[in-house]
Amino acid sequence: MKNISNYVQHAKRKVLIVEDEVINQQILSFILEKEYDVLLAGNGQEALDILKAQYKEISLVLLDLVMPVMDGFEVLKRIEDDSLLKRVPVIVLTSDKSAEIESLKLGAQDFIVKPYDMPEVILARIRRSIMLAEETNLIIKTQKDDLTGLFTKKYFYEYIHEFDALNSNELMDAISINIKRFHIFNEMYGHELGDRLLVNVAKALKDLTHTIDGIVARVGSDTFFLYIASQDNYQFLIDDVLRPAYKSIGKDIEVEFRIGINKYANKDDSIEKRFDHAVRASTEDKHSFENTIIYYDEQMHNKEMYYDKLLYHFEIALKDKEFKLYLQPKFEIQGDKPVLSSAEALVRWVHPEYGMISPGVFVPLFEENGLVRKLDYFVWNEVGRAINEWKTKYGVSLPVSINVSRVDLLDEELFNHLSQMIDGNNISISDVYLEITESAYSDEPKLIVDRVTELSNRGFLIEMDDFGSGYSSLGMVTSLPIDVLKIDMSFVRNMLTSLKDKKMVEIIIEIANFLKLKTIAEGVENKEQLDSLKEMGCDIVQGYYMSKPISVEEFTEKYIKTKE
Repeated sequence: MKNISNYVQHAKRKVLIVEDEVINQQILSFILEKEYDVLLAGNGQEALDILKAQYKEISLVLLDLVMPVMDGFEVLKRIEDDSLLKRVPVIVLTSDKSAEIESLKLGAQDFIVKPYDMPEVILARIRRSIMLAEETNLIIKTQKDDLTGLFTKKYFYEYIHEFDALNSNELMDAISINIKRFHIFNEMYGHELGDRLLVNVAKALKDLTHTIDGIVARVGSDTFFLYIASQDNYQFLIDDVLRPAYKSIGKDIEVEFRIGINKYANKDDSIEKRFDHAVRASTEDKHSFENTIIYYDEQMHNKEMYYDKLLYHFEIALKDKEFKLYLQPKFEIQGDKPVLSSAEALVRWVHPEYGMISPGVFVPLFEENGLVRKLDYFVWNEVGRAINEWKTKYGVSLPVSINVSRVDLLDEELFNHLSQMIDGNNISISDVYLEITESAYSDEPKLIVDRVTELSNRGFLIEMDDFGSGYSSLGMVTSLPIDVLKIDMSFVRNMLTSLKDKKMVEIIIEIANFLKLKTIAEGVENKEQLDSLKEMGCDIVQGYYMSKPISVEEFTEKYIKTKE
């Protein structure tokens, strides 16, 4: 097998000769052609056209300064202004020694003096320039993001160490900038325009660090870190830096940003911690549809400490069964009176220090930190045990809906986990309904559709939760094997006072009827809502008017034992 490093070392490089005099082209070609593949250009414009098309393959440019159409100085300027072309080293060809300083300022690596009467010297200079450029590009490749040219996170942190050492008394702010719903931008406008947006934002932020002391990095697909001298007000970051960056794309589009600022970032904290605080601030208002600038403060710090304690205690809470299964009954309403048809599984956390913790606090936290899957498995098994008890002890079969999160759907072993829950508790697939939040389909839609289709084909009944609340609802409902649409409770809550919300409920029920799906209305809180939903043709309801979520023990006592 060939040694790859030897192959790379001895592979023929491409050299672009930019020279308007044919005799000089011929002399240089003769000197180089045994060792290099030679490309020729007769003026600066030709050279730029070739370079833009083949910059990845070209290892060096030999550039004459005096040429028609576009001279060598202008070519140097154009190369210096282009982040992709700058990686290609340039040796200037000149007989005018006075041009050397100006050429160096414009980015030239070296000089070859005319006439070309010392071939070995010319080859030595070319070899040296290519070697240095390749070593530099290799270092840059590990330090810099390929697309934007900004520092990667690792080197960004290292440069901050150096910066702090030289500027120990300067007050600095750690800033996290995230492009809101960037994956949707890519879907709507395409990845090419998405890349242009990222490049424009990166350039705008880098230009900012030329006017304000600082460093910038790209640390994720749509996230940038900025470390700059502290400013009194950061509205300029949106108005004067970020907005012009995306407006320059030339499309009539709007882009929103989440900006988290850790002001006067404590240099006693690790650099990672300083930016963790900034990220925490930037994620405080995820659902806002406007530009958001949020400062990390003491209240946020206390909240972060609280969350850290919850995360630390998670495994203990699972082992000690601090998580409790709660059930909310669902009632069919199209008969003479409401009839219990199934229940929805919910979870509550009875913490030894904090008491009852709302799932609105801990579920999103566990989703962010990858723990939600373990919690889901625990809840599923508790549901399986309850259904088994109802069947064996009371002779009652009642289906229960369990939540399947986006994280669960991405798991290749999902069906096996569900099978273990069903087989381990001696129940059947028909005893369990799978409730999948509509927003789960927005990420990896094809994979999610395939996974849900597999579950449906294996016999599970599929409920789409919160229907109408996400951008992909209508598209997903036609491509997924859905059995039930759950109407988002925000529409139900306001439908008696808002004609728009009432119309939305009617439309969802009409869609379900057309597709031969059942409908469930969540959040029913009074008789007027119940009567209105029944009149519209809704099949099933749940909510505080019928019953609040209650413990599995109370549910068994109230709804199961009475059916014996």
